[in-house]
Amino acid sequence: GQLPTDYNLQQNYPNPFNPSTSIAFRLPEATDVTLTVYNVLGQLVRTIHSGYLSAGEHTMEWDGRHDNGTVAQSGIYFYRLQTSTWSETKKMTLLK
Repeated sequence: GQLPTDYNLQQNYPNPFNPSTSIAFRLPEATDVTLTVYNVLGQLVRTIHSGYLSAGEHTMEWDGRHDNGTVAQSGIYFYRLQTSTWSETKKMTLLK
């Protein structure tokens, strides 16, 4: 297939979710990428991915856990996709 021509961060699915959700995005070029989850206070909850990815479409899953393995509480969270030249943040809801 053809490579994407722009960056795009899609809405997570399902949303609201329990216990896990998928986050899809596309990259027009191979680059270092960081995909992170934050709580409403702006505190880092989880680093889902940090490293090099090829151009194309990617899907990653958040299992509703913190980096230390504890289960996250119900509430609003923000996920952020960041490269050296682009970033986007979207909101998601964890319901238990």
